[in-house]
Amino acid sequence: MKTALITGASRGIGAAVARRLRADGCEVVLNYERSRTQAEALAAELGGTALQADVSDPVQVKRMVDTVLEKFCQLDILVCCAGVAWQGLTQDMRMEEYRRIMAVDLDGTFYCCQAVLPQMIRQKSGRIVTLSSMWGQVGGSCEAAYSAAKAGVIGLTKALSKEVAPSGIRVNCVCPGVIETDMVKPLGPQTLAELAEETPLGRLGTTEDVAGCVSFLCSPAGDFLTGQVIALNGGLVI
Repeated sequence: MKTALITGASRGIGAAVARRLRADGCEVVLNYERSRTQAEALAAELGGTALQADVSDPVQVKRMVDTVLEKFCQLDILVCCAGVAWQGLTQDMRMEEYRRIMAVDLDGTFYCCQAVLPQMIRQKSGRIVTLSSMWGQVGGSCEAAYSAAKAGVIGLTKALSKEVAPSGIRVNCVCPGVIETDMVKPLGPQTLAELAEETPLGRLGTTEDVAGCVSFLCSPAGDFLTGQVIALNGGLVI
């Protein structure tokens, strides 16, 4: 049985990915930062493990990965779902807000990848799936810092995939469009309805849509895919 570590797994996309990978037969480890009650409830539902760590802190990330390895003696899948967003005019963004976006969305992804690599290299196998955004591909107005961090995730994914492919490790990136999660609720129902109308497939994405894509990348069907950026946005960005 494979062991999967999912960051940001207490809700939203991370929770959906945890449910899907558990249904696929994986042991699941659910990382959370503050949402302990939600994470532990989901872990109990799935028969998994909840672990607290702030992914922006490399010390906490290493401790988390060490704990996974102590319990399961293997780590086959890493899915980096932890993320934060900020909307507003660039000139109004405070430095601490900027640093938090970069620390969680980009640095956190790097720290998690770095922490799991020694074990995956020893195993000569592994799957890493990073989560970027369509704004990481094309940039989003009033989301300059978020777009920059997510573009960095794409670059990290492509570079790392080349580095670790000889060790049998596949690294791919999923770039969701507008997904129905708490992160997009501040946009308001009218804006979300307009975005759904603008999307060629005529609807917003669901967390299950993202989870299905991640499941495919982590399955034998994804064996010959690495370094790829999957634009999961219903045709909104092509």
